[in-house]
Amino acid sequence: MVQIIKSYLNFIWNSTNQHGVHSPFVFDLVTKCFYDKTNYPEYSILKNYRNSLLQNKNTIEVTDFGAGSRVFKSNTRAINQIAKNAGISPKRAELLFRLVRYFQPDSVLEIGTSLGLATSALALGNEKARITTLEGCANTIAIAKELFQDCFASSQLKLLGSSFKLPINNIQFITTEFNLFLNNLKPQIYDLIYFDGNHSKQATLEYFELLLPTISNDSVWIFDDIHWSAGMEEAWEIIKSHPKVKVTVDTFQWGIVFFRSEQEKEHFIIRA
Repeated sequence: MVQIIKSYLNFIWNSTNQHGVHSPFVFDLVTKCFYDKTNYPEYSILKNYRNSLLQNKNTIEVTDFGAGSRVFKSNTRAINQIAKNAGISPKRAELLFRLVRYFQPDSVLEIGTSLGLATSALALGNEKARITTLEGCANTIAIAKELFQDCFASSQLKLLGSSFKLPINNIQFITTEFNLFLNNLKPQIYDLIYFDGNHSKQATLEYFELLLPTISNDSVWIFDDIHWSAGMEEAWEIIKSHPKVKVTVDTFQWGIVFFRSEQEKEHFIIRA
């Protein structure tokens, strides 16, 4: 906890907003996406999905293959408590939605489904995107799949003046250990990858190396919890220095990576 506080104070001291950004690409990202104040109708869907989880007091046995939890002392956990303490926050879910809406990726990989809070944001950002989401715990991903069916697939949601249905058929839920899946990955391109599983230095760097063959010039990678531990901060520094990485944005919670060959190598610390 002390390490996170120190990291946050350092972030506040060094971070800036759009006025400290001289890259046109990052300036547009900050002003048109990060600081977009539009009240999108999809936000209500994200809220309803979250509320469905927060009202669910059933318990499940969680299999944790990652770096563990600072909140939970037992693997028997209430679904509403997982959503409250371990899921993506409402603010971050909305930002993730805006990032997908802004970049419009066709193919998305999520490492760490959990209860599907971030998955719903990824799916709503581009209804045509093909999303593959990985989760090591069979019980949590089962809840996500069930809730997607109940909340979205069977009901018509009125958005933007037309009938909208979350494209659940475009979402592939896979129960797997992450390194097992990634070591057997067939050649393909992912336009956006959201890393939210196993917040350890070793695993993060392993996933980074294994997924480098999937990048295109326009790929966007989002690493969650880059300041979660000293090890994660070390991993983030190594990722920033990689020769294929051109632009990075540190929002404290996330580290966002771009591979744009036309860009000069630059690193930004932005309050998002």
